[in-house]
Amino acid sequence: MSETSTGRRITSRLSYSFGAFGHDMFYATLSTYFIMFVTSHLFDKDSGGQNAKMIGYITLIIMVLRFVELVIDPFIGNTIDNTNSRWGHFKPWVVAGGTVSSAIIIILFTNMGGLNTSKSMLYLVLFTVLYITMDIFYSFKDVGFWSMIPAISFDSAEREKTATFARVGSNIGANIVGVVVMPIVLFFSVNSNSGQGDNRGWFAFALIIGVVAWLSAIAVGIGTKENDSELRQNKEKTSFSAVLKVLTRNDQLMWLSLTYCLYTTGIAILNSLELYYFTYILGKAAEFSFLASLNAVIGIFSVLTFPSLAQKFSRRNVFFSSIVVMLIGVCLFVFAGHSLALVLTAAVLFYVPQTLIFLVVLMILSDSVEYGQLKFGHRDESLTLSVRPLLDKFGGAVSNGVVGLTAVWAGMTSGATAGSITPHGQMIFKLMMFGVPAILILAGTFTFYKKVTLDEKEHARMVDELEKTWHERLKTDDDESMADIRAEVDAATLTLTAPVDGELVALNTVGESTFASGQMGQGFAIKPSDGRIFAPFDGVVEATFPTRHAVGLRAANGTLALIHIGVDTVKMRGTGFISYVEKGQEVKQGDQLLEFWQPALAKAGYDDTVMVVVTNYKAIKDFKVLKETGTVSHGDNVLSLSKPEE
Repeated sequence: MSETSTGRRITSRLSYSFGAFGHDMFYATLSTYFIMFVTSHLFDKDSGGQNAKMIGYITLIIMVLRFVELVIDPFIGNTIDNTNSRWGHFKPWVVAGGTVSSAIIIILFTNMGGLNTSKSMLYLVLFTVLYITMDIFYSFKDVGFWSMIPAISFDSAEREKTATFARVGSNIGANIVGVVVMPIVLFFSVNSNSGQGDNRGWFAFALIIGVVAWLSAIAVGIGTKENDSELRQNKEKTSFSAVLKVLTRNDQLMWLSLTYCLYTTGIAILNSLELYYFTYILGKAAEFSFLASLNAVIGIFSVLTFPSLAQKFSRRNVFFSSIVVMLIGVCLFVFAGHSLALVLTAAVLFYVPQTLIFLVVLMILSDSVEYGQLKFGHRDESLTLSVRPLLDKFGGAVSNGVVGLTAVWAGMTSGATAGSITPHGQMIFKLMMFGVPAILILAGTFTFYKKVTLDEKEHARMVDELEKTWHERLKTDDDESMADIRAEVDAATLTLTAPVDGELVALNTVGESTFASGQMGQGFAIKPSDGRIFAPFDGVVEATFPTRHAVGLRAANGTLALIHIGVDTVKMRGTGFISYVEKGQEVKQGDQLLEFWQPALAKAGYDDTVMVVVTNYKAIKDFKVLKETGTVSHGDNVLSLSKPEE
């Protein structure tokens, strides 16, 4: 690889990572700290009952608008998909969305020149227009940003590196806001206000977050490049009704969605009320930075432990164990009182499992793609994976409403201090901060226990079944049937070459019974000496698998071939495998398709024999073996396939 190419990739990764950093800083500010500003600093303490009414109106407006935004999200996605510009599909919306949303959030962290009290109705109208505009443009940026990874590169390895960089930037951005919020507010405030700061300090905080979020969007626009291709051209448009139809018919997806909806709403409420606890219970708002710092560091290590924990204990056990730790944290929080040490311990115990549960849900959500594909014969990957951010937004919408009402009910509004909160107010606050989330989390856990049955073993079974029947499920863009595809195996001779270096062995001697028996098709096997898999002929990638251990190809003359790495390697769930292609991609003979790390298979105890079969061999009248045994290199001729002219 040239230095220019390497430099381009590094620049792209860093730009995208910085984009994720600013993007999640903005989201954390909007979802957690903006409501704190509204309830505690937007109005003067002398406003009396009008204060509480306005906070109630604003809270209701935010909650309703965020629910409205959920409905229009699918249309936002379609608009982005249908955008064609010299800069690509996504970057225009990332930059435009970042610019508009950043400017508006800075305005929202003000009283708009005193309109909030002098002309309250006008303020509410302006607030509604500004907030929905900001939320829509943020959603354009959100959908566009996280949809960019496939467009940045067709190389799966590069995508994984880009995504990893982005998750690190995202995690740091989301947590660092909590670290800097109070130091920034207090530094720029004229009046410390018992450690809470004033409006000037909160405006400075919003200004800094807005500028960083805007600069990160610009960095994505300048530092990344979208790779356009026919592979990314939409063949159909998805309506909102189609989205609902696809999602609701997949029972495992729906039960998991209910689980996550209850869970994410519960944790969003508790997370959003933590700063209130530090401000109005402990009376030490500035020390909230300690908690945010701990969460930022521990969160990274928590993410890194997930693969080994899931492999050793299973994802379900990781899920239930994490819930137990979270509930222990909640119980400790209830009795922590004014002890900073106990509060920090409780909050960390509550936060650490969140990243693990998120990853468990994400993995099962991904597996439900194959569940739906096997059950309904149609793969709805993008729609399925869109459920998680949709539910996060739902939880955030409910959380904003609950937090606003809790602040009013508990008396935690402008002018209040830790000393002015009554015992009754503290009781209401703790009930909403701990009781409601605990009930929601337990309800979600019960749903998961009773209804979510999709685990690693079941997913491996489904992938294995899809692999056996992949060629029977093929549909072309023109809905061509398998009978038509079989008929296309015409007079043109096709030479099938070795896809990997190694030693040729007879197919009926391999340890995989479905291949050895001929059930999967006719072909050959190679005991590999190298882990790189190359295309055995010119054609199109017709099937890829989430476990990256196999690939299905179709030649121009209709010949269908499956290349499968190893015996029972589906159980490795993609560990040690890399895919360089995706479904629909055109490849030339000799192009690299897959790569696997032989030591990983050996360590796991799996045979790494590569099996190559022609799955529609019955349509081929002339099936000639050119080489049966011996050492081969990728590209060596092994089979000659043709259907003689009548």
